[in-house]
Amino acid sequence: MSDNHTHKASFKGLALGALGVVFGDIGTSPLYTLKECLHAAGHHKATEADLYGVLSLIFWALTLVVTLKYLTFIMKADNKGEGGIFALLALVPEQLRGAKPGRISAVALFAVMGAALLYGDGIITPAISVLGAVEGLAVADARFGVAVVPISCVILIGLFAIQSRGTGTVGILFGPVMVVWFTTLGGLGLYHISHNPEILGAVLPHHAIHYFQTHGWSGVHILASVVLAVTGGEALYADMGHFGIKPIRAVWLCFVMPALLLAYFGQGAHALRDPHTMDNPFFDMVPAGWATYALVILSSMAAIIASQALISGAFSLTRQAMQLGFFPRVEVQHTAHQMEGQIYIPQVNYFIGIGCIALVIAFGASSRLAAAYGIAVTGTMVITSVMYFLVVRQTWSWALSRALPLLLLFLAVDLPFLWSNLGKFMDGGWVPVLIGAAVLAIMTIWNRGRTLIAYKYRLRFPSKESARERVDARLAARVPGTAVFMASSADMLPPVLVHHVERSRALQQTVVLLTIQIAGDPVLADEGRYTVTHLEDGFHRIVVRFGFMEEPNVLPVLERAVREANIPFGEREVTYYLGRENFVASSKGHMGAVAETVFSFLQKNAVAADRFFGLPHRHVVEIGTQMDL
Repeated sequence: MSDNHTHKASFKGLALGALGVVFGDIGTSPLYTLKECLHAAGHHKATEADLYGVLSLIFWALTLVVTLKYLTFIMKADNKGEGGIFALLALVPEQLRGAKPGRISAVALFAVMGAALLYGDGIITPAISVLGAVEGLAVADARFGVAVVPISCVILIGLFAIQSRGTGTVGILFGPVMVVWFTTLGGLGLYHISHNPEILGAVLPHHAIHYFQTHGWSGVHILASVVLAVTGGEALYADMGHFGIKPIRAVWLCFVMPALLLAYFGQGAHALRDPHTMDNPFFDMVPAGWATYALVILSSMAAIIASQALISGAFSLTRQAMQLGFFPRVEVQHTAHQMEGQIYIPQVNYFIGIGCIALVIAFGASSRLAAAYGIAVTGTMVITSVMYFLVVRQTWSWALSRALPLLLLFLAVDLPFLWSNLGKFMDGGWVPVLIGAAVLAIMTIWNRGRTLIAYKYRLRFPSKESARERVDARLAARVPGTAVFMASSADMLPPVLVHHVERSRALQQTVVLLTIQIAGDPVLADEGRYTVTHLEDGFHRIVVRFGFMEEPNVLPVLERAVREANIPFGEREVTYYLGRENFVASSKGHMGAVAETVFSFLQKNAVAADRFFGLPHRHVVEIGTQMDL
């Protein structure tokens, strides 16, 4: 009885947490989605048939994309409970992810493209959500129109200013606020539907088909606005590791989706009674005056919560990319000791914050910003579908006759959405593409540079034996103490050790060759955290492993390993040797002068290895080398 009660309580807690974090993005879509759809359909020229067609498209988009694609299929592809584009990449067999030295495989590049687009989504979502909420003030009183942009900027500045404090202190409020938000959506929608219940007939798919029959190929452009209804679908998958698939599915099917559909159909029912509400159908669902102001406050709170979810997702995505070797080392601050996922990354926070405020100032209205939204969302949707196909075929060994129809079904929805949004490229669609291209360049250049460094070291020291012969030839004395040399590979002698002996002609009596490996799993059990191999002449090799969602705090693991292996490790007698490369950036290298210059800049501005791995900086010695990549 007690266990069952605990299980139910934990499930309710997870469900409430998922409601507050996972569904914030998609939950604020009613602020602007139907408005944009009606504008795209011709605004005041939109007919009753157009309204039915738009609502039908929204209903089937939510059903096919969110309920069928993500919750029924995609979320089954979890990596030890974690979701997201990098989790899909980790599930793909190693032979498809691998590539030649200095190159990135096509599959890995495809996944990185999806991750890069998510950064564009993370910058646009806070801007459009807050703008869409604050624009309600202009509905209540037109004089507030000039204040929409300044108020939105103030809200965003405050939102990003408190990120360093973490979401733990306010996270408990997110769930209840979203309960009120979705209840309000459903209640308002139900009220207006009760006056025009015939609007529910829009769920029949023939209304959507009739829309395209009436408008022809030009009608496809409506999908660029309809897709706004499913923004946030990727967040359901990316955040499943925090709450689990069952709470997310239960909350969506039993509460969120019904509330959203009632909100959309309620706006449609109200528009049938009064076509003038097409200007801003969401805020026109309540009478002008105090009710509008109350709805603006509530929607602003929901927009902040939606923004918080995307910002936190960007932090998590950055850490995963960093651990997998696609992003430079950046400072990661844990804001809650009891929650592994609550982290803060200052550089990413500044980047997204400045980007959001710049978009609000540049575009000035959610309608203009909506044009920039779709490409990032739909591009990620297509990439997720293809990556899922690779997983079911190559990892789960599905038959082609089973996997291909599912891929074609997904793409039959994703590709028209993407195609319709490409038409808005010049109207603002270039924004997420530009952001994604910049992030993609950083990720690929960083990954290529790091793999080229390892490759060049392997060419210089092709085997442990040849490197050891070189060390022995130069070594004149063994001195008291312990030296820890960081090695990128457990199969070779660290180049920094060779350089140290060549210049000093001496080496400590105890030598630890330390290799840190990031596994494809998000979190590793403590039992397999490290392995120790005793070599000859006082040499010991220790390999420490971390999951790609874990903080690589090396020192506690290293101290435990040497203690259990009886390796001399006096705290004051240990010196940590790290290598630091300087780059020539000439045209003779494999990367080229421009790419190598960018890589050199990223390397210089990356967090130092001793800080990143938690090593005592007073005991760290860096040895520099010069190379041309």
